[in-house]
Amino acid sequence: MEHSVRTAVYLDPGESPDVRVDDLLARMTLPEKVGQLLQLDARGDLADIVSAKLAGSILHASPERMHEAIALARRTRLGIPLLTADDCIHGHSFWPGATIFPTQLAMACTWDPELLRRAARATATEVSATGIHWTFSPVLCVARDLRWGRVDETFGEDPYLIGELGAAMVAGYQGDGLADPTAVLACAKHFAGYSETRGGRDASEADLTPRGLRSWFLPPFERAARAGCRTFMLGYQSVDGVPITAGKWLLNDVLKGEWGFTGTLVTDWDNVGRMVWEQKVCADHVEAAARAIDAGNDLVMTTPEFFEAAQTAVARGLTDQKQIDEAVRRVLRLKFELGLFENPRAPDPERQHAVIGCREHSDLNLETARRSLVLLRNDGTLPFAGGLTDDGHGRAAHQGPPRTIAVIGPNSHDPHAMLGDWAGASGQVDWMPDGHPRELVETVLDGVRAVAPAHWTVTHARGADIEVLVPDPSGSHWPDGQPKPPVFSSAPVEKAQLREAVAAARAADYAVVVVGDTIALTGEGRSTATLDLQGGQIALLDAVAATGTPMIVVLVQSKPSTLPGSALDAAALIEAFNPGMRGGRAVAELLLGLVEPGGRLPISFARHVGQQPVFYNQVRGQHGTRYADLTQDPLFAFGEGLGYTTVTYSALALRDQDVPVDGTVHATVRLTNTGSRPALETVQAYVSDLATSVTWAEHELKAFVRTEIPPGGSADVGIEIPVSRCSLVGADNRRVVEPGEFELRVGPSSRHQHQLTARFRVHAPPR
Repeated sequence: MEHSVRTAVYLDPGESPDVRVDDLLARMTLPEKVGQLLQLDARGDLADIVSAKLAGSILHASPERMHEAIALARRTRLGIPLLTADDCIHGHSFWPGATIFPTQLAMACTWDPELLRRAARATATEVSATGIHWTFSPVLCVARDLRWGRVDETFGEDPYLIGELGAAMVAGYQGDGLADPTAVLACAKHFAGYSETRGGRDASEADLTPRGLRSWFLPPFERAARAGCRTFMLGYQSVDGVPITAGKWLLNDVLKGEWGFTGTLVTDWDNVGRMVWEQKVCADHVEAAARAIDAGNDLVMTTPEFFEAAQTAVARGLTDQKQIDEAVRRVLRLKFELGLFENPRAPDPERQHAVIGCREHSDLNLETARRSLVLLRNDGTLPFAGGLTDDGHGRAAHQGPPRTIAVIGPNSHDPHAMLGDWAGASGQVDWMPDGHPRELVETVLDGVRAVAPAHWTVTHARGADIEVLVPDPSGSHWPDGQPKPPVFSSAPVEKAQLREAVAAARAADYAVVVVGDTIALTGEGRSTATLDLQGGQIALLDAVAATGTPMIVVLVQSKPSTLPGSALDAAALIEAFNPGMRGGRAVAELLLGLVEPGGRLPISFARHVGQQPVFYNQVRGQHGTRYADLTQDPLFAFGEGLGYTTVTYSALALRDQDVPVDGTVHATVRLTNTGSRPALETVQAYVSDLATSVTWAEHELKAFVRTEIPPGGSADVGIEIPVSRCSLVGADNRRVVEPGEFELRVGPSSRHQHQLTARFRVHAPPR
């Protein structure tokens, strides 16, 4: 760095970020400015990325390459530090030994914002020690079609629940502010409407109007923006013919204008290039670069052509350099607020040793996994042996006769199934081909062996395979050069495996059958045409059920499956959406009664793939309430989940039945635990606007309260709902509360027949 630069104002930490940004921006050439708007894949040529294209940000830097990239940035003319990022979605995905929490969908089953804040805080502590400043999380997409491959990355189907959980994770990631060395930038994605697919196909055109966006898809993002989320990532899709990357209305008018967002935007992977080679709305990269800049994008992810294209666009007068300056200003502001010019926050081996995979984080991971499990059916078989207690060493204590548990199924002893997508061997990076250290991942078989009473016998049989992977017949690479993953093919039924499983089940007192899906059926570009369990799994369930041994079905999967009668008629059914590193132990503890089931579904289950969509808050007005050949009722509804006890709801009462439009609805409901075990209950409050000026949902979640009730005890639970939450988006595309009659519905799930109701009226303020 030359002497004049070394003494520059932008290098003075005593100056304000605004002053430092102004000074640095004035010194930058156009290539340096455009380079700052590039985020490139660090698995490529780092010298080209950092020294030639002057990239301002990198992602997917392996632990070994991080130091090299930082050193190259330091040697550029102005020494502008890199902003480093990665997909640390539910833990530090690609760092061996990092704490991998349950997936977002699994964490959403806890309905516990504070628990998710703690998980995000633990993740940030680990991530920040490895030289990464930015996680592409949380995902705030609203799950609609269960065929979509990225359902597991969402918090489910309800905008309010998504917003509350997302805001909690933002707070956890960003800590006490960006100056905190353990803070990482949160990223709300994928803005917006990405999950509204055609046929569940990933990144397809979203059939949404501006009113549709405002009604359901924008509220979680507005919640994140007002919670201080510093970055937003754009979706891949187009809305009404316009790629989100070029969507001025969404990016400028709504996000920056109406919501006052002053943070930084990043495109998703090659969004600018995709406007040329896939969506074909731009003739070349120069046109695409101009449209992206004009729409208000800041960082352009993995489109290296943008470096020359943006400069050409300026030279041709297709874009204004002032717009580039504003984008660069937003990127530089982040770097100054993070303090990267003074400390590039390089990997810190001492901190890594202290925090990555530490006992505190492992314990929190187990707590999260326990809370993420949802008991869906139980005929009384669970918990085994009538409720066991811990012997003081993490194992169930039981003085009765010895028992045999057969743990069966393709996901019963598969560590990758426990972790799910965005973790180790899930295919996004090349430096962890075997995934996270095997000894850190507890499968269901590991958990049962560790937790079952010492004098019990645990046997195992795989029973079935799920998949056979074959090369993609359309070619080995995408047009942008990315290799295509192998294609899923359903595995045949193997009779020898089946016989082994049947023998194990017959010889056991209980058969725990763990089924689900695989990484090949999960993630970007991996939407499914069916929701049925694949391979030999249905044959396995049918065969084990036929033995007469009590069968407990555990679903370790990325999203809801449709289920055969043998699973639905099982003694018990547990949903365990990819429950993370400690998930196998959590499942075993639930089976043995060491923990109480407290998870509740954040998403509805379909009975058949053709029953799509089944989300609970659908708009009123269709003819009838069923198909001619099938009910429209979901198999399992949003909010459902059982405990090992029974809780009754009574005495729902409103403090006031007449509430001003700017007021709050106050209610109480009495809960009574009529069983012999403690209850962890999630009280759910829904509101129905009984007459609306436009079609609207029958009812919507507006509040939830978690409460613990001892055996035989009762509790009066208070519920508060600001009337502002009882709004809708009118025909004029504005969100308002319409005065009139409303119904409060309180219960254990979204099923109306299980709810108590009370009417209230909202009145407009006097003129």
